[in-house]
Amino acid sequence: MPFQSISELPKSVRNLPSRAKTLYMKAYNGCWEELDSIDDAAREKASHEAAWSAVKEQYEKDDETGEWVKSEEVSGRRSRHVIRHRKSRPSGAASQAKAHA
Repeated sequence: MPFQSISELPKSVRNLPSRAKTLYMKAYNGCWEELDSIDDAAREKASHEAAWSAVKEQYEKDDETGEWVKSEEVSGRRSRHVIRHRKSRPSGAASQAKAHA
């Protein structure tokens, strides 16, 4: 059945930020409405899968803190790390030759 409020969401969703919970609920309810021709068990499973997919498009779990954050926040941190890592690597033909050896 569709969710009427965020407080009705399953326990697995309770650790999401409030906007992610809203996104989950809207995606779940939207999928539920579209799949009115199949049995409730399959409908519920598909709706949960669609809802998690929607959340994971915009949020990801931070490996360091374990918290769900907007994807840009985590990828921004990774980008800075990659840039630092690339700066520390040797460059030029010598390093390319080593890489291909």
